[in-house]
Amino acid sequence: MEKNFNPQKIALTKYLFYTGKGGVGKTSIACATAVTLADSGKKVLLISTDPASNLQDVFNTELNGKGTPIQDVANLVVANLDPIQSAAEYRESVIAPYRGKLPDVVLKNMEEQLSGSCTVEIAAFNEFSNFITDKAIAHAYDHIIFDTAPTGHTLRMLQLPSAWSNFISENTHGASCLGQLSGLEDRKKIYKNAVSTLADGKMTTLILVSRAEGAPLKEANRASAELRELGVNNQVLVINGVLTNFDDPISEGLFRKQQKALSEMPDSLKQIVTYQIPLRAYNIMGLSNIRALLTLDKYFISEEILHASVVPQLKDVIEDIHHTGKKVIFTMGKGGVGKTTVAAAIALGLAHKGVKVHLTTTDPAAHLKYVIDEQPNISMSHIDEQEVLAKYRETVLAKARENNLNEDDIAYIEEDLRSPCTQEIAVFRAFADIVERAEKQVVVIDTAPTGHTLLLLDSTQSYHKEVQRTMGDTPESVKKLLPKLRDAEQTEVIIVTLAETTPVFEAMRLEEDLHRAGIHSKWWVINSSLYATDTKNQMLRAKASNEIQWINKVGDHAKGNFAVIRWSSEEIKGDKLLEL
Repeated sequence: MEKNFNPQKIALTKYLFYTGKGGVGKTSIACATAVTLADSGKKVLLISTDPASNLQDVFNTELNGKGTPIQDVANLVVANLDPIQSAAEYRESVIAPYRGKLPDVVLKNMEEQLSGSCTVEIAAFNEFSNFITDKAIAHAYDHIIFDTAPTGHTLRMLQLPSAWSNFISENTHGASCLGQLSGLEDRKKIYKNAVSTLADGKMTTLILVSRAEGAPLKEANRASAELRELGVNNQVLVINGVLTNFDDPISEGLFRKQQKALSEMPDSLKQIVTYQIPLRAYNIMGLSNIRALLTLDKYFISEEILHASVVPQLKDVIEDIHHTGKKVIFTMGKGGVGKTTVAAAIALGLAHKGVKVHLTTTDPAAHLKYVIDEQPNISMSHIDEQEVLAKYRETVLAKARENNLNEDDIAYIEEDLRSPCTQEIAVFRAFADIVERAEKQVVVIDTAPTGHTLLLLDSTQSYHKEVQRTMGDTPESVKKLLPKLRDAEQTEVIIVTLAETTPVFEAMRLEEDLHRAGIHSKWWVINSSLYATDTKNQMLRAKASNEIQWINKVGDHAKGNFAVIRWSSEEIKGDKLLEL
């Protein structure tokens, strides 16, 4: 078996990137690495680039984008990049030089063009590239650790240096200088340095984090391959939460499930130097547990008692959805909490009640087809980003040609459509088309991880402006979308979580964002609960007892509108979905 992960016994580069599927423990391991190295006397800077970061919860400290020293950990500074604030600063940096020089109407137009979700991503990348190329920061710290966003977002971000550089160098018309890419030209050198540092194995190590489960291992393999294509070859794999022995049916089921996943892991992943971290009984919150994660287990049995006398099941949620006649159902939550399984179970449950259902996913990993097949009353779809992007580009150009625009204008539009921002718009348009199906059937949507989902919802409000900018039409589906999402009679958002600290806190922040956007949510689903099993294994029993406080918190918060799904060693798919 692999050695346990110990940063003090591994030759580490200055820059360390932690990446992997949502929910695998990137933040916990990045924090444990940072504290371990700082405790050993190294000067360490830990940075989160995840829009849904929870570093402030882990360290119980208010953080900012510049860096905050952590009390009781000499040598450790932690920064939490705020993409929204970064976008505002970026927007102002672009517009400020023109104030007083251009008419108000032009400035207003520039502000509108810089109000989309793409600007948020560009601004976040700007902050990221500053940290990786700043010589003073490099000189001040022995190690700079990045706790990255979920894989899809990370890959996109890491690809941006070359994507933006190519876009800027091929820009011959200056068209986008009035758009979201304004101000990027003078940063070409910084992007080039960022790419060069990422690809330098003596400077940068990519630490792929996974659980001993099939989907996260596949995601790690995909990330590994795509990053190798970008020249990021210095890679290490860390398998988090490995059970090392068993003594009852539940622990034996978990052990065998993990070992099967590890034996079936892709061959290319097996070639990478691999370490493991044992499964721990405690949540990784507070300095004591962060320090213990890599070296020590503690079997603390919580004495908290469950508040609810009756714990509802998912079938109770499905009955409520059916009874109230909701037409658009979302499953949302942190990556890795089981949104896909819950979405498929809701679709199957409604179909068995005679309801016609369309089940779809916006998750780039598209795990839906592994869980459920099309069948009577259930149709399925997946939004393929490349496919919808090509279709969108063609639609906009066809419209431009219909209007007999001259060659220069066509060239302007073609150039704008090469912007990475166009992909977000194209995906959003496909999303709106699917929601429109709720006119004739119930639509169940398995969304991507939280950060991506929020960007998508944010697009709802900025889309119309973007369409106008690229000279397309606003489809009826787009006009109807936001009112439909805000109608509690039609739309229901199911918040999916685990009975653990981070997923619950992130889910609550997600719910706040939804409510700010005027979108209703009622039900919470707690997935994969060990508490709902009858495990006798000492370590799993300790984990199960620690779930109670989080089940109570969710139950109280949701005013009893919650359901619990039992942890299972078997894969929940097909007709087994009906048993939840």
